[in-house]
Amino acid sequence: MVTLSGGGDLVLLYTARDNVTVWSSNSSAAAPAAVAQLHDNGNLMLTSEAGAVVWQSFEHPTNTFISEMRTGRDLRTGAVWSLSSWRDADDPSAGDFRYDMDTSGSPELHIWREGRKTYRTGPWNGVRFSGIPEMTTFEDMFEFRFTDTADEVSYGYRDRVGSPPSRVVLNESGVMQRMVWDRATGAWNTFWSGPRDQCDSYGLCGAFGVCNVVDAIVCSCVHGFQQRSPAEWRMRDASGGCARRTPLRCGDDSDGFYALRGVKLPETHGSSVDAGASLEECGRRCLSNCNCTAYAASDIRGGGAGTGCIQWFVDLMDTRFVDGGQDLFVRLALSDLENTKTKKFPAVIATVITGFALLALLIGFLIWRTMFDDILRGECPTYHLEVIRAATGGFCPKNEIGRGGFGIVYKGEMPDGQEVAVKKLSTENRVQGLKEFKNEVALIAKLQHRNLVRLLGCCIHCSERILVYEYMSNKSLDTFIFDPRRHATLSWKKRMDIILGIARGLLYLHQDSRHTMIHRDLKAANVLLDEDMVAKISDFGIAKLFSSIGDSQDSTVIERIVGTYGYMSPEYAMDGLVSFMQDVYSLGVLLLEIVSGRRNQRSFNLIAHAWKLFEENKSLELLDPAVHDGCSLAELEQAVTCIQVGLLCVQESPSQRPKMAVVIPMLSHQQAPRRPLRPVVCTLVSTPVDLLDVLDDTSSNVELTITNIEGR
Repeated sequence: MVTLSGGGDLVLLYTARDNVTVWSSNSSAAAPAAVAQLHDNGNLMLTSEAGAVVWQSFEHPTNTFISEMRTGRDLRTGAVWSLSSWRDADDPSAGDFRYDMDTSGSPELHIWREGRKTYRTGPWNGVRFSGIPEMTTFEDMFEFRFTDTADEVSYGYRDRVGSPPSRVVLNESGVMQRMVWDRATGAWNTFWSGPRDQCDSYGLCGAFGVCNVVDAIVCSCVHGFQQRSPAEWRMRDASGGCARRTPLRCGDDSDGFYALRGVKLPETHGSSVDAGASLEECGRRCLSNCNCTAYAASDIRGGGAGTGCIQWFVDLMDTRFVDGGQDLFVRLALSDLENTKTKKFPAVIATVITGFALLALLIGFLIWRTMFDDILRGECPTYHLEVIRAATGGFCPKNEIGRGGFGIVYKGEMPDGQEVAVKKLSTENRVQGLKEFKNEVALIAKLQHRNLVRLLGCCIHCSERILVYEYMSNKSLDTFIFDPRRHATLSWKKRMDIILGIARGLLYLHQDSRHTMIHRDLKAANVLLDEDMVAKISDFGIAKLFSSIGDSQDSTVIERIVGTYGYMSPEYAMDGLVSFMQDVYSLGVLLLEIVSGRRNQRSFNLIAHAWKLFEENKSLELLDPAVHDGCSLAELEQAVTCIQVGLLCVQESPSQRPKMAVVIPMLSHQQAPRRPLRPVVCTLVSTPVDLLDVLDDTSSNVELTITNIEGR
């Protein structure tokens, strides 16, 4: 219970424990509050009888700040407005990460983990933070507000009129996310997140190092510098940074500046800022000060090279290339600069000679960038490979919990104790797996539903492609229903809850999601169970994305047949026709498997068996004997309904199968199912053909034929 105490404090009481105070605003020391009011912008304010603000929630954020809030410092009172992450997704107590404003140089935002800096935005340059060029793409939705006065240094934003609500969250993994509410889907969409890749990891390339995420080896030294420890760099540890090739002499015109273009400016801690100086004056000042190592413009609002002056007097730390980055002028000995000039002519010749090679590389990069642009734009949080390695014990075989055509799945534990499932792309299946990887990231990152597995993040590091999911402690459905030692633990009530969960998840994919899609590989192994046995559909690597909700008859033809034998619809297996009805067919097979506890396979045609019993009015003989005796009459009726709906879903013609919007009311006894027609079944013959990517227990290359089921 929240109440205003007699002393004028806002207090949260635990009524189940004799009104123990859980939290207090502790504001009465300033002045007793008389009124508590929640304003339209979300700010909860306590005011005195005189109308003075005693306390307000906007100055005490937790892990989120919204429109009209701010983060920064009050230089008069010493108050700090910062964010703290939650302990985990379900525990709002303070976690390991903090997000605040550093005002010791040119103001910039930092993320800290237990006192160690993990990320910085780069300094404010009058338009945006220099390391977040994406901010300029948000200007039509948000009005950014940056204050730098003698009294206050702060950053905030305001939603523009007509724009949807938004929020900025520091999540439990230490990632900042800008979220925007999508009214059409009723979900929060991620517009930006940071850190977004390994180059955003603070100090990755050390002093005078520069990071470029598009390079195979992301760290390099600024021109005029060399690796301080080549042995460490060979081991991909560049944190020791770089050292000058030629010492600075200072004076006698012995130094100059090298222009490092398009970068996030280095950390400004200990730098000096003069907003009134020109860039030319800034360069002269730096050259006249023997301790100055670099300079740059502090304000780019006027266009061109910018105005204002930032001077660095320490090693340049945490520099990276970004799209639309700023120019940084690094001090070098003239001999290093002259070396650059003498090499210009050979460089031009080399450029002409290798022009076609460079063009080919550019095309290759554009293809790569296109494949991963969803990830690079921050569609989901990213993890460093080192974090993933540590979580899985170096991808230790004992932590392996599954494998498939995509690769191997490992159980892992993140530094905060959270258990995760880590899916690592196999090197043997790199071409196909890479496409699946892109699909999973682009699709799952946009999905939010109780019955879909949650994607926590991804990792792209050189040749490594990794997905990180929430860990499902009860693993997959097939480990229960097909295991003679465990299937009895699934009562009919649990099986019915699982069936309805799968159906709701599929309905979301087909109809309720903003990006409607086809799963194309729905099967028992791709239904995961959490600790409460809640069903969650997983493995969207071969999902077919549809741009809009269409009629269930709409279909497309594909050349590459992918899926699992026993779950593929006839029109897909034989002709490559893809539609929402393909998933409905797979659901029908899955319903029959859950009811019976038996697998549809070559040695036992479950659909034919179910139809035979249905024709003879003996459907209950299909029910798993392990649960039959424990069922009530109502539950036995549910089982018969599930069998009938399952047979409807495996009808030969897609037009004869029910849509998912109809399946759920039938399963819930809100609508009576019609009588199914005799289905047809995909069966194996002995002659193998090149049917791509069809998974089976014993063979991956099979031929399928259509067989009519005749009743007896």
